[in-house]
Amino acid sequence: MLHEAKDTVGVAVVEGIQAGDRLNAWIMDDDEIVAVTAKQDIPIGHKIALKDMAVGDTVYKYGVDIGRVVAPIAAGEHAHVHNIKTKRW
Repeated sequence: MLHEAKDTVGVAVVEGIQAGDRLNAWIMDDDEIVAVTAKQDIPIGHKIALKDMAVGDTVYKYGVDIGRVVAPIAAGEHAHVHNIKTKRW
């Protein structure tokens, strides 16, 4: 699920996402669907990259800047603390 078209990650809202699963992300504000294929297993509540992101890119979730990329992330990969860090410190 995502809220805005500028979001670069979506949140897994179902259990059991496995690598190879084709996923649909709903842009709530625009009532549009974005499709991505999971490249890794994604736990419920965790983020999945919706586009390729390079080191230093800003990550947007629910329309909010949640941090910066510290290791390259490909569309469909698990986006979490191993490749995203806060900008606060």
